[in-house]
Amino acid sequence: MTVGRDDSLNEKLAALLLEREVGDFLVREAALLDEWQLDDWLDLFTDDARYRVPATDMPTANPKETLAIINDDMARLRGRVERLKSRHAHREFPWSRTRRFVTNVRIKDINGEEIRVNASFLVYRIRSGHVDPLIGSYVYTLRRVAGSLRIAARSAVLDLEALRPHGTLSIIL
Repeated sequence: MTVGRDDSLNEKLAALLLEREVGDFLVREAALLDEWQLDDWLDLFTDDARYRVPATDMPTANPKETLAIINDDMARLRGRVERLKSRHAHREFPWSRTRRFVTNVRIKDINGEEIRVNASFLVYRIRSGHVDPLIGSYVYTLRRVAGSLRIAARSAVLDLEALRPHGTLSIIL
């Protein structure tokens, strides 16, 4: 009788530890972006990763069939980061200040080494005396690689009806 109870407790403990690990991972990712440590942020991704920001009018559409605000593979994401770090990226020089809040982290599914995670976000972007709040949800596929979590897919789904920031928006959501 105690064996079954111990197994149940071990499963609950493992689930709690995984929830904590995933939550800590997402908070660390947010901090890297707020601190413009973009190379360290890129290191969180797998080599085959995708980064998407779907269109605000069709957030659940298939990215292979519809236009998206961003639909990057790793080569394009690396290029995006290099442009943002460059002084020639006039839209983000000097860099916008951002503050990210990640909450309501939920593990949706575990399939082998992949963990599907949803979370809510609020990103404040401060630039030229204006504050733009960007609200939405993240959809992640995290993959355990050599014992560490890495991002295999990341979508930032905006809740906004239209993307109308003050000036041009070129931060990473």
